[in-house]
Amino acid sequence: MGGIPTGKKKKEATIKNYVSWFEIPAIDFTQAVNFYNHIFGIEMAQNVTEVNAMAFFPATKGIGGAIIAGPGSVPSDTGPLLYLNGGKDLGDVLNKVEEAGGRIVMPKTLISEDAGYFAIFIDCQGNKLALHSNN
Repeated sequence: MGGIPTGKKKKEATIKNYVSWFEIPAIDFTQAVNFYNHIFGIEMAQNVTEVNAMAFFPATKGIGGAIIAGPGSVPSDTGPLLYLNGGKDLGDVLNKVEEAGGRIVMPKTLISEDAGYFAIFIDCQGNKLALHSNN
């Protein structure tokens, strides 16, 4: 079957989760939050500012995500923005994007000391994705 050939190469560290965060864009924030609260039977915590609004899926372990409304948050049938786990330092992964045929859209950027860093890139197929790491 297909896949990556296994040989006697140096074993690289494996990443536990390749997805670390997701956002689902919304135009009508209240309607979107009510929809997800209803279908999952949850109550999403919200953070609404003058610029954007976020409602967080209540994840205590594992991968989390949010509904987001604001500039640049446009629902699309091409899919939500997926944040991939950048490991210990997303720069290690981001530095390989262009050499592999991709394009960096937003360089490594601090979210906050608690939330870590993110970067956005276009892959070699034209998909817009993001990376996240604590460092």
